[in-house]
Amino acid sequence: MSAGETAKSVLRRLTAASATERILISFAALVMAVVIGAGIILVSGRVTTCQTAATTLFGTGFCYDPVEVYLVLFNGALGEPFLVNSPGVLKPLNPDWNPLNFGFALTLKETTLLIFTGLSVAVSFRAGLFNIGTQGQLVLGGLATALFSFFVAPLLPSGLVGGLILIPLAVIVGALVGGLYGAIPGALKAYADANEVITTIMLNFIAAQIAFVLVSEFFGNPDSQVVETTPLPDWATLLPVAFPQGGDFSLLALAFGLALVVAVWFLLEQTSFGYDLRTSGEQPEAAEYGGVDAKRTTVTSMFLSGALGGMGGAIWVLMVMGKWQAGVPSLGFDGITVSILAGNNPFGVVPAALLFGTLKSGSLAVQFGTGVPKQLVGVLRGLIILFVAMPEFFRMLGSAIDLEPDRETVATDGGRLGGDDE
Repeated sequence: MSAGETAKSVLRRLTAASATERILISFAALVMAVVIGAGIILVSGRVTTCQTAATTLFGTGFCYDPVEVYLVLFNGALGEPFLVNSPGVLKPLNPDWNPLNFGFALTLKETTLLIFTGLSVAVSFRAGLFNIGTQGQLVLGGLATALFSFFVAPLLPSGLVGGLILIPLAVIVGALVGGLYGAIPGALKAYADANEVITTIMLNFIAAQIAFVLVSEFFGNPDSQVVETTPLPDWATLLPVAFPQGGDFSLLALAFGLALVVAVWFLLEQTSFGYDLRTSGEQPEAAEYGGVDAKRTTVTSMFLSGALGGMGGAIWVLMVMGKWQAGVPSLGFDGITVSILAGNNPFGVVPAALLFGTLKSGSLAVQFGTGVPKQLVGVLRGLIILFVAMPEFFRMLGSAIDLEPDRETVATDGGRLGGDDE
């Protein structure tokens, strides 16, 4: 069997894998990433100089202990529910553990934001479109939310009543702006056959520069040297009611994100629009033959994808920052990885976002709790994400190309079709 046939055979196997098999494959990939990461930690600890070795193997000292690093990584992301001793020994339970702590709140904050961006990318992927522009849609959606809230807040009563009116409207504004910005590459794809990968990447840079100029020249905070808008009043933001130690996470935002997951799943799987969208992505010729307006579906899909990205920007402003500030984190690009990890399934976005959020928040615990440099922590995080995402990526690739074995078309009497009559 040639290398090409072997590759096709593997892709066919991945494409036909059941949900249980895919979970097992992802778990095996996670274990492999941890093992390889442990080797990298040991090698790095060997070439690094230190006064006292963190661990000794086969009579050789190493400056970094991989067991301790991984324990601190996942333990820190959950807010230290377990006690980790110096040699990397894990005690059953930390009696002082409080689930409503900063570490766990940080994990849930990252998870919440990535749910929105993961859903944004997943919707476009299900439509057969590659929306690499969620970051730009998030940036402009967040800016629109901040400006709308700033100008409308003085017109509303302060306190709970004003917040109940302003916050939903601000999220809707962010969604509309993000959706309209996402519809631009959708229209270019539908009516000019422009490659959406190129246009969405370029629009990311355009969005960042538009937002920077608007804030620095027209809507900036006069009391700050940073490029940012004026902070919103507390009642106009999502306050951390249940997590007082985690000042940038709100259970309301997480609940809204989870409700949105159900809504997107229902839209994709239980409605005629969702059927048209999925058919256009999987079998565009069949969709056209069945009467689906491919151009309208393309624009609508990109609008919906951009709206979800704009909601992510709105939540970032209302929950995390309380204002818009230059240097927006790369949540949109992270959403691409989350969507791939989830297999573009809305329900799969939640555990994928949780894993990504755990790795991001746990990385901070490793940096502060061990002597491992942040660059090495970034390598470990990227390694885990890469290994877990690649099987699902290849499965998606296998679904997008023709993997049927080549067969010679023959007539029922054994002769070739199209041969000369005798």
